[in-house]
Amino acid sequence: MSGGVEIERKFLVAQLPDLSGLAAKPVRQGYVTQAGDTVELRLREKGGACFLTLKSDGGLARMEREIEITRDQFEALWPATGGRVLEKTRHLGTLSDGTAFELDVFTGALAPLVMVEVEFDTEDAARAFTPPAWFGADVTEDRRYRNRALADDGVPG
Repeated sequence: MSGGVEIERKFLVAQLPDLSGLAAKPVRQGYVTQAGDTVELRLREKGGACFLTLKSDGGLARMEREIEITRDQFEALWPATGGRVLEKTRHLGTLSDGTAFELDVFTGALAPLVMVEVEFDTEDAARAFTPPAWFGADVTEDRRYRNRALADDGVPG
């Protein structure tokens, strides 16, 4: 089980970097909770493992609790997502300064959306981060780019 506070900044991607050397995993996730709920309850299948995640409302910093669940548990709960789902390929990489990033290439109805996320140990570190030139607009505080909103509403117009 992982838990604590997730401190993360999220950006659109202005120019796709070379992905050839990056580890990549398919991700399928769906939301049990709906728009207007004060928390997010998410099911996620990532690289063959399955997880149930609870996240609080918020922007830069949010409470997150995650547990690994069995494939049978995942499949039993999946219908509760009611089609509030998304699929993407997650590429894991490291910036020249050693900062890790996760780059998501969305598929299906959300294609050609590409976003990149960077997690931090502190809010001060998150605020001090200077993104590289290939990062685009900072959408950390834009609720339309939260995965749950994307699953519900699609790519913002």
